[in-house]
Amino acid sequence: MLDAVLVGAGIMSATLAALLRKLDPSLKLEIYERLDGAAAESSDAWNNAGTGHSGFCELNYTPEAEDGTVDVSKAIRIAEQYELSKQLWLSLVELGDLPARDTFVRTVPHLSFVRGEDDVAYLEQRWAKLSRSPLFQGFELSEDPSQLAEWLPLVMEGRAKEPVAATSMATGTDVNFGALTRALLSGQALHCGHEVLDVRRVDGGWELDVREVATGSERSVRARFVFIGAGGYSLPLLEKSGIPEAKGYGAFPVSGQWLKCTNREVIARHHAKVYGKAAVGTPPMSVPHLDTRWIAGERHLLFGPYAGITTKFLKEGSWLDLLKSVGIDNIVPVLRAGLSSIDLTQYLIGQALWSVEDRLDLLREYCPTAYEGDWEVQVAGLRVQVIQRDASGGGVLKFGTEVVTSADGSIAALLGASPGASTAVAIMLELLERCFPERMASSAWQWRCAELMPSFGKSLHADAKLCREMRARWAAAAQ
Repeated sequence: MLDAVLVGAGIMSATLAALLRKLDPSLKLEIYERLDGAAAESSDAWNNAGTGHSGFCELNYTPEAEDGTVDVSKAIRIAEQYELSKQLWLSLVELGDLPARDTFVRTVPHLSFVRGEDDVAYLEQRWAKLSRSPLFQGFELSEDPSQLAEWLPLVMEGRAKEPVAATSMATGTDVNFGALTRALLSGQALHCGHEVLDVRRVDGGWELDVREVATGSERSVRARFVFIGAGGYSLPLLEKSGIPEAKGYGAFPVSGQWLKCTNREVIARHHAKVYGKAAVGTPPMSVPHLDTRWIAGERHLLFGPYAGITTKFLKEGSWLDLLKSVGIDNIVPVLRAGLSSIDLTQYLIGQALWSVEDRLDLLREYCPTAYEGDWEVQVAGLRVQVIQRDASGGGVLKFGTEVVTSADGSIAALLGASPGASTAVAIMLELLERCFPERMASSAWQWRCAELMPSFGKSLHADAKLCREMRARWAAAAQ
């Protein structure tokens, strides 16, 4: 019997595998992936924004209340979580388990850009509150058009005179999560082209039915612990486990597209990730951003995302995925969440029907001089949002990530999307605390975690000296 089986070869499974390998090298662990290679779905570089989500530029992490106050607690929490990811990656680079840092992460400034007096006032308040945290040391705010033109030449060029403002963090990052995932999985017992069909409890753990896609042959694998990190397919497999904790969950898939710049001169003029503010009444996933990306060593420029409606849970999935995910245990939450999300459905259908000109109109809000011939549509990944049963027995649509574990900690699944990959280390540490509580509490595992991630168990927000040390360590590694 194996110690652990991980389902899905994305960034979550790769992160968990790396942690387990360092915490206990004797563990017998195998990973099963239905596609021909690792990181082929949500972790692929073209299927996500590549933003090292750290709260620097994502305005949806700092909501504004009805009384005008701005809550920055989520941005600070995510900034701390991303620092854990950076610390683990750097330790693995130093240990030789990962290649050079610039093969999967690059420094790209993170900026927020807003227009109009109300949004400028909001950005000023956001900046003032976040600047108090050591995690946001070096955070800049400007309303000076000449300064903004230096930071954002494409955004300011040809713009009509109006109140505008931007914040900038020069130490932001762009992450190729596909390259990172494949590097993390190097040397692991990875079985691509193998689909997990079923999972059921047996004495001592779990039994999984696995089919080799190419030949159709099937076999069974037993493990004491199972992690389901199969993206949109996590929920169907979790439901097959029969654990009571899986009841009441549903899924709502959303497709995505980018506009990809094809003009190298335009690409060279922009070096930033610029996030705007979602339009009133639109979901968090609709936050527009103009992104510098590094993929396969080449610089790219993307704008989006543009959402659409789908019934698939993966790009390589089935159009019947959504229908198959609804059963007796979750039909009520799914239906009620659907009824309460009519506006979202209409929004997704509307964007799916947008013409190229409609997409360009949105782009020109952030890049006024954009020329149609310089941009083409690039299909992005699918995001499966979580529907969770609420206290009244209905359902509510969630836009974050959800870790679901059995009472005995022998099986766990990750549902949801944002902020996802950037905070994979923090999420997997939470999973280890739930599923391996005694071992995580042991001095050996605690010491090892602190060695790999010096801020483990500590708050960088509360400890300015440690925060400066961690940032200096990261900066020195780039020299």
